[in-house]
Amino acid sequence: MAAQVVVVGSLNYDITVWVPRRPQADETLHGSKCEENAGGKGANQAVAASRLEAEVTMIGCVGPDSRGDYLLAELDAAGVDRDHVYRGDTATGTALITIDPEDVSIVVIAGANAELDARRVELAAPEISSADVLLLQGEVGAEAARTAALLAAASSTKVVFNPAPFNEVAAGVLPLADVVIVNRHERQQLGDASLPVLITTLGADGCEVRVGSDTTRIEAPEVEVVDPTGAGDAFVGAFSVAFVDTGDPIAAALIAVRAGAAAVTSVGAQPSLPTWSGIDSV
Repeated sequence: MAAQVVVVGSLNYDITVWVPRRPQADETLHGSKCEENAGGKGANQAVAASRLEAEVTMIGCVGPDSRGDYLLAELDAAGVDRDHVYRGDTATGTALITIDPEDVSIVVIAGANAELDARRVELAAPEISSADVLLLQGEVGAEAARTAALLAAASSTKVVFNPAPFNEVAAGVLPLADVVIVNRHERQQLGDASLPVLITTLGADGCEVRVGSDTTRIEAPEVEVVDPTGAGDAFVGAFSVAFVDTGDPIAAALIAVRAGAAAVTSVGAQPSLPTWSGIDSV
């Protein structure tokens, strides 16, 4: 049977620019390209799981605007159930993404994402309770995320938490998480928390999987990087589907690393999220 995945998280309209370097104070700099795509960590991870044949329910908020219309249409196109994606009163969330030859940086304006509250999450309690896995991130409010985690903890639903960005959501969700996935920067912010499974993504260097006191290093395939946006979300979505299938975090991480590598070879967050054939090709 297909993995049953529920995602409580953000939906953002991504505006990405490519620059030769970061501008200095008071400087105007010419970029080489601009792309606009569907994004948001929650929606990205939902689409990533759906592309890998999971049955996915998204819970979140968009605004009463054309960008919200676009994000909902993209979920429909990806086969994600969005019955619990609500229309807020404020503008749809936006992410401003800057890519230079060395790295990527992102500024997020939460917009309608901040309107997702415990009440709206509780409306999806049946879906959360019957799911195999719940995915959470740091781009919606702490109350909404913790409510979802509590609903999952009261059932057999595994909680996979990606505390990105690392903020007040972590304090409420970490004690309820079965798997925590962080990048290098978030790993430092996490400190010495004791977790059942901790995965640290390392970009081109793959990832580390810590289960109890044992750590396993997994290498990533070498690929040409076109756009690193969404690679972490591809990893989380693929890990979650594979974790449901295998019950083994190391085996799941082996697949997730390849999903992340496949994602960086294309432009945009959601457009780059791979299918199984895309993962097999790297």
